Amino acid sequence: MDVVIVGGHGKIARQLGKLLADRGDSPRGVIRNPDHADELRADGIDPVVVDLEAEETTGQSLAGAFRGASAAVFAAGSGPGQPAERKWSVDHGGVVKTIDACRHAGVDRIVIVSSIGTDDIPEGDDVFTEYLRAKAQADADVRKSGLHYTIVRPAMLTDEEGHGRVHAARHVERGPIPREDVAATLLAVLDDPSTVGRTFEVVGGPTPIAEAITGLAAIDETRDSHTNQG
Repeated sequence: MDVVIVGGHGKIARQLGKLLADRGDSPRGVIRNPDHADELRADGIDPVVVDLEAEETTGQSLAGAFRGASAAVFAAGSGPGQPAERKWSVDHGGVVKTIDACRHAGVDRIVIVSSIGTDDIPEGDDVFTEYLRAKAQADADVRKSGLHYTIVRPAMLTDEEGHGRVHAARHVERGPIPREDVAATLLAVLDDPSTVGRTFEVVGGPTPIAEAITGLAAIDETRDSHTNQG
């Protein structure tokens, strides 16, 4: 499997790339900072340097980084402490460019790292609320894209060692999930065609990851009602 990971230097992205590389797949990581390239190479990830936020970066210009891939994973994020404008330029605008790049490059499969809470956004104009709005709009754009998508919405991210077990459903009770387990969840999603056209939340839980992801096929509410994909 040849997978393009947008936001390739992020913690989840690097762990996903390493999982792919360790089993013989070919991950590419789209990164903004060329100084991060050697770190990706050390993980077995092929770095592609592109500034996703640059005005001159369009879906068409980004398509060269996607060409020949079997799937794309959007794992970029503006990060904590950033202004609301960057929530829209990265968390939403980056997804829009990624969708367009997939179309230009002929990549039909896309997996989006979204966020828990995007179905129930509170009132307000604080940065976190804007982040949720940007994520929700990105999810809506992915659903309308015509691509074979899966939207993964992790709960509270931690850096602790992964447990290899999660709870995945349309809605879950908020709680922690190690980034390592999110990366393994993304890998399981890429491996399972039955996840196409589904949106789900994921948190630490009792079920082995591959089993939890396979089990989504039996949870009707994870399947977006408008799509006939999968």
